[in-house]
Amino acid sequence: MKAIRIAIDGPASSGKSTVAKIIAKNLGYTYLDTGAMYRSATYIALKNGYHKEDVNLILQELAERPISFKKAADGSQLVFLGDQDVTMAIRQNDVTNNVSWVSALPEIREELVKQQRRIARTGAIIMDGRDIGTVVLPDAELKIFLIASVEERAQRRYQENIEKGIATDFDTLKTEIAARDYKDSHRQVSPLKAADDAIIFDTTGITISAVVQFIQEKAEKIIDMA
Repeated sequence: MKAIRIAIDGPASSGKSTVAKIIAKNLGYTYLDTGAMYRSATYIALKNGYHKEDVNLILQELAERPISFKKAADGSQLVFLGDQDVTMAIRQNDVTNNVSWVSALPEIREELVKQQRRIARTGAIIMDGRDIGTVVLPDAELKIFLIASVEERAQRRYQENIEKGIATDFDTLKTEIAARDYKDSHRQVSPLKAADDAIIFDTTGITISAVVQFIQEKAEKIIDMA
């Protein structure tokens, strides 16, 4: 049975991470949250007051405090910068609103893509992000591109934030998600777009379990054929 690589891309709050985590658990695969890596770099920039011209300082801190992932007692994934748990810190609104400019820096993308490819080398991995199928793993055996309406995605993020105790205004979230979509799809380096051979799936009004089932069936078919 071959260990394959699964790339799940899509815009903000399209359900990528939730779906990827469930499928990884079901298949016994490793889940790599690439978005958390870019958020960690953004957290570094904001914490230190860095700007675009300070990219070398961001890279320096990433080298001194490497990003790592650990499992919590409940099975959830924790994100660390060096020995600091930044799982909650990187989900704050200021990080969300600034991650686009940090992730658009070519030097940051180059470094993090290098790390992501190294981790994926052995297969049996699921990555979600915005350029996994086009840039990070262009030869992934299965590529999925999830989409959903801005309204639906804002509702998901709103619910997520409420559950985490993060104060949120729904209309502000809608505006922020639409702005993020524009930035991500118009950036010069690795713009958000579906790979030519990706399966595009609109998740508007679709339950998480139905999305998981759809993708997992595709994955199992490829695994069985290998």
